[in-house]
Amino acid sequence: MSVKIATIIGATGLIGNHLAQILQKDDHFTTIRVLVRRPFAGTNFKTEVKLIDFNDPESFKLGIDGSHTVFCAVGTTQQKVKGDNNAYRKVDYDIAVHAARFGKETGCSQFLLVSSVGADPKSKIFYLKLKGEIEREVGALNLHSVALFRPSLLLGKRPEERAAERITGWAMQRFSFLLPDRYKAITAREVALGMVKASKKELPGVKVYEYRNMKELLSE
Repeated sequence: MSVKIATIIGATGLIGNHLAQILQKDDHFTTIRVLVRRPFAGTNFKTEVKLIDFNDPESFKLGIDGSHTVFCAVGTTQQKVKGDNNAYRKVDYDIAVHAARFGKETGCSQFLLVSSVGADPKSKIFYLKLKGEIEREVGALNLHSVALFRPSLLLGKRPEERAAERITGWAMQRFSFLLPDRYKAITAREVALGMVKASKKELPGVKVYEYRNMKELLSE
């Protein structure tokens, strides 16, 4: 059996943590590599944890090297960066685009990215414009297979979750029948499961998965 490495970036986050748990129990990949800034718990025998400096291109590229598939679920919040859009961009844009670029340079076959519903490089909204720019740059690298996942509100337990987020999540579930499909809330675990299923298809080109597409993946 040949070695097939799946690398996760953002494993300490809501979707990334689910990805790690799911992939550790899945035989499709022989090795699960987790790239992190700080120690990561919850590993098993098939998991490699690599502490890297995402600002160091050599360290980052070495972390990606050898990967067959890269799952990128990295992301920050305005609260964490204290409203600094440059700091926000440094996390969301720089890490994702560099990961895809290093994947291309080291022979990675596919790249799966958590983006956002409404991502558009021409948007006037900073967050959606940023996500759109990331999608555009990743797509332009011509990796064999790129899957862009665009969830709306994510449901799941966050350590830093605030009351407003809980209320929004409850309201979106309660009145989901009033929303267009693409804006319906979805659990972080469902997104992670969808990403794993898409990785096994390894469809060529760039594929976009919004709410309905993710639900279809889960029903297969």
